[in-house]
Order: sequence, then C-alpha cells, then structure tokens
Amino acid sequence: MALVGIDAVPCQVEVDVSGRGFANPTLVGLPDSAVKESIDRIRSALQNSGFARPKTRTTINLAPADIRKEGPSYDLPIAIGMLLADGQLHTERVDDFLIAGELALDGQVRPIRGALSLAMLARERSFRGLIIPRDNAQEAAVVDAVEVYAISSLSEAVGFLAGTLALEPTSIDLEALFARAARYDVDFADVRGQEHVKRALLIAAAGRHNVLMIGPPGTGKTMLAQRLPTILPPMTLQESLETTRIYSASGRLPAGTSLMATRPVRQPHHSISVPALVGGGTVPSAGEISAAHHGVLFLDELPEFGRSVLESLRQVMEDGRVTIARAHSAVEFPADFLLVAAMNPCPCGYYTDPRKPCKCTPAQIDRYLARISGPLLERIDIHIEVPAVPVTALRDAQPGTDSATMRAQVERATVIQRERFGPKSTLTNGRMTSRQVRKYVTLDSEGERILRQAVSELGLSARAHDKVLRVARTIADLAGEPHVRAVHVCEAIQYRRLDRRL
Repeated sequence: MALVGIDAVPCQVEVDVSGRGFANPTLVGLPDSAVKESIDRIRSALQNSGFARPKTRTTINLAPADIRKEGPSYDLPIAIGMLLADGQLHTERVDDFLIAGELALDGQVRPIRGALSLAMLARERSFRGLIIPRDNAQEAAVVDAVEVYAISSLSEAVGFLAGTLALEPTSIDLEALFARAARYDVDFADVRGQEHVKRALLIAAAGRHNVLMIGPPGTGKTMLAQRLPTILPPMTLQESLETTRIYSASGRLPAGTSLMATRPVRQPHHSISVPALVGGGTVPSAGEISAAHHGVLFLDELPEFGRSVLESLRQVMEDGRVTIARAHSAVEFPADFLLVAAMNPCPCGYYTDPRKPCKCTPAQIDRYLARISGPLLERIDIHIEVPAVPVTALRDAQPGTDSATMRAQVERATVIQRERFGPKSTLTNGRMTSRQVRKYVTLDSEGERILRQAVSELGLSARAHDKVLRVARTIADLAGEPHVRAVHVCEAIQYRRLDRRL
C-alpha cells in the first residue's frame, strides 16, 4: 500500500529478473530515499534467511508510478516478489493477500505505519486478508471480514505462502477490547473548587462548544482541560477507528495499543509551527489538530502562540477538516476537535489575582490581549474566568463534582440533541448553522430584550450573537427544557468574558 493522508492506496510490486545484465537491482515508481535504501536491507535479509538473491539484472516497479512511495513497508513484498521472479518461491496464494513489512538485516520483520488503513483497504477491495508484522496484527484485526496473518520473519511469510507453514489468523474480542481501553485515569473530582468553571466545561461538553479559560497561574486551568474528555460522550466504534487510523498512519499509535477508545487530548507547545499544528511536509502528514480528532485540542498560554499559527485554526474550526494542497495533489485530514484554550489576563499573569499585585500597565495588557484576533475569539463560544482557589477549598475533605455525575448530564443533553437533529446525525448545538439557530432557538419577550441589550452594550458581532444563542440552547437542554428562557440567555451572555474589558 501507499499512504495518501490516512487512506491506503493499493500498490503493486512488479519484479522482473532478466537472464543477463547487471546484478544491482533498479527500483522505479517514484520511491523516496527510505524505499531506495530497501535494496540493501532486502539483499542481506534474503541471504541471512537462507535464500539466494538474484544475480542477474533485476528491475522493480512500484505501481502506480504517479504516487510517491515512502517508508520501509515495501521491504517484505519486494523480497517476496524477487523470490517469485527468481523461481525460488512457487505459489498463487500471493494474489489473495495484501503484504507489508519492514525487513531487518537478519530477515526479521519489523512493524509498519498504517496497518489499520491497510486492513480497511483489504476489506474494501475484497482481499482474503493481510500478511503483516506480528506487532501490527492486533491493530489490523479490529477490522472484521479480513483474515490477519501475523509473521515474525521473511522465512515465515515464504513458508505460509508456499503452504509449508500453517498459520492461524489473528482474532480479538472487539467488545472486550473496547470496554477495557475506554477508561480514564483522571477525574473532575480531583479538582478542588472551581465549580463554576466545571459548569462552563459541562456546557462545552454537552453542546461541543469551544472554550477559553482566563486566570492567573496555578488556578487549575490545565487540570480542568485534561479532564474534559472524561465527561464527553463515550467514543463510538466508528469514532475510535477514525482516530486510531490517524495515529497509526502518522506513527503516533502507542506500542501495544490496537484501538484508541478514549478521546485524545493534544497539548502542543506554544512554539509549534503551522505545519506541525495543521499538517504538512513534502508528503503531507497529519498535524496536532488531526491527532485531536474526536477529542480535545488544548492550547495553553494562547497569546504566546504565533499569530499565523492561531489564524490557521479559524477555517479548520468551522469545517472540521484540513486540506493540505501540493502542486501535484491535495490531501484531506479529519480535524473535528473541541478547542480548549487557556491564558493569563495580562503578561505577568496577576491582573485578576487579589493576592498578588499586577505590574503591567494598561497599554501592556491591551497589547497582550490583542495577540488574539477578534475573528478567532468569535469562534470560541465560552470565555470563563478561572480565579485563584482559596485555601479552604483546597483543604476541603469533600470532593467536588465528579466526572460520572457530569457525564450523565452530558449524555442526557446529547440524547435531546439527537432527537432534535435526527438519530443518525452527528450535529450538536455548537455546530448549528445560522438557519438552524433561527429554527431551534426561539426566545420569549424577556429573553429578546436581554439579548438586544447585550448586543448593543457589548458590541457583539453577528457570529457572537449566534454563539450566545447556541450556548443558551445547550443550557436549556441540560435543564431539560424545550424552550430557551431568559435565564438561559443571561447565563450564556456571562460566558462572553472577553467581549468586555477584564
């Protein structure tokens, strides 16, 4: 296979061994350096596995020739192709399988990237199954209707194809694996105080609203963000497969992990570049925002990120996907994430902290806040202040609201949204279009008056106006009320913290 983004494209290895000519093989088909270097690995692997390498001219073509081939996963199919062409292996079973694997010099087979995408390709093209490294077998076996044969060496692969070695396909209990993996090690009960911030995050999780937390250092912003996935609805199998494919194709899948059943939290450093965040490269690969697909992207110290980095998020937050264009092609990666950002109220961090004096001038504070553009702020539904936690709350023996309680409320609100938008729809309140906002959010006279006054006094844009209505709809859903009332609008307006001066 060749990986195009996170999708696997079938690649046919053609090997011709002529009766005369030079002994050094020729490799064509748009290979990169790693693929070209495979010839030396394959030569040693063949000899150390007891096979003779072809001693005449060998031409290897990787088709289709217009797709760039990268990585060492072509080693095993090229070696098998050379053995077939040289008459050292006789079998027709090779046509039934997709084959991939990196060869060590002693003939052992090492794991590859994109095994899950390869298994999906095998099912889509009606192949019988896969022959892949043992370390990738559990990952590929999550795809049903595909036989996955795990091999540890070139000799095992040849023996299986020749019919002299019997192998059993790898099987897993998908439901048990999913249940075992879907556990979090953190809980909102660990966070002391900050109940009003938990309330804001509860609303964010229930309606999939992006959120920005503003507060001095050490108030628990990072702890709160890392625990947000624990109250999001459990991942479906389809969501889990989509996220696992991204991690598998980009080489991020942890060793021994065959399926990601917990929502990811990505926390890139503020020095990150645009290609590292969004994705890029000569052969485009997924960035941090795609690694946060179906999970949380946490940007700590938001104003410290480069302006171009932050602006690159704007369109992605609207579309839920990112397209990376190159001269010869364009690759699309999924990037449907919940953005959670955190920032200090001023450069020194203590402008809103009653315990420590702020040393910043008004001009410095204005310049600091201006690092975040208005269009980006408008795409963040909830702005919540995170104050310093009093020592009485830190020493309180009673734990705060736990994740299980909050998740139950989120799931009830999620059921209401499914009934509203349709059982098969993935739409949430935070992703409603303007037309849907007008259809599903109707206010009484008091709510209309409060909203008009807020728009006038705070100078809310049309996008911010719709954000308030979306958040108010989620608040009403959490309360189990069919109509948005004035009290819901009032609470939603309070979450537009940066629309008024700190």
